[in-house]
Amino acid sequence: MTELKPFLKWAGGKRQLLDTLEKKLPKEIRKTRKIELYVEPFIGGGAFFFHLLSNYKVERSIINDINPELMITYSVIKEWPEELIKALKRIEIEYLSLKEEEKKEYYYQLRKTFNELNVDFYKLNEKDWVKKASLLIALNKLCFNGLFRQNSKGEFNVPMGKYKNPTILDEDNIRKVSASLHNTKILCGSYRDIKIPKKKQVFVYLDPPYRPLSKTSSFTKYVREDFDDRDQKELAGYFKELDKNGFNPLLSNSDTEDGFFEKLYKGFKIEKVVVKRYINANGKKRGDINELLISTI
Repeated sequence: MTELKPFLKWAGGKRQLLDTLEKKLPKEIRKTRKIELYVEPFIGGGAFFFHLLSNYKVERSIINDINPELMITYSVIKEWPEELIKALKRIEIEYLSLKEEEKKEYYYQLRKTFNELNVDFYKLNEKDWVKKASLLIALNKLCFNGLFRQNSKGEFNVPMGKYKNPTILDEDNIRKVSASLHNTKILCGSYRDIKIPKKKQVFVYLDPPYRPLSKTSSFTKYVREDFDDRDQKELAGYFKELDKNGFNPLLSNSDTEDGFFEKLYKGFKIEKVVVKRYINANGKKRGDINELLISTI
């Protein structure tokens, strides 16, 4: 099968946990290497999704996120990969031809244009969608730590990162990802609005905004809307609904000291896994931390 990789860097990405997550798949799926329907309501960068598409026969998939810019970008890659490649190639050539100070000005102009370009996921506009997607990918490759962060006005506000020769365009991967999305339904909205049809082999992976490890955590959200404890409790209710419907849910979240999730998901299997944290304002707080994997099996 074709080896796919995420087209964006994304905070909380699951690349380092792919083998661990795969072991949580139902035995029948691992045995047959086939998933009739895969659903990911908080897709983000999609590391696990692309891993499954690369290694399993995924007959149908549904991906969703509340971030419209992100889901427009998935849609553009699916529908107009060549137009996106042309736009990214132009940005890459222009950026790499500049001197250091000029690159900085160019980055902030890209950011300004991105924030000024209004797009609506429910109002298709090929030209603006392609432009927005190309700007999102370019900013993601050039900004600090590949973060996506918005202020209270919904403006992307991440400063420029320090990279000598960043790769803005990965032409081969965009084409491969585009082809892989052929049987994928792309949605933008609340996870509760996703209609999951009854199938024999349904697997749902939930990777929501993590509960902060502390009140002073430096990065807890990537859209203007908060995802607070009330939202986490509502999501736990949804997880239980998925379990009752036989949809084999698996959920990731942070391992907080107060045992919040152990109480919330009592009766389910809770496993601690070690991951490396790369994003923290305090360099001493980067390193190994625990996360939780919550499943029905």
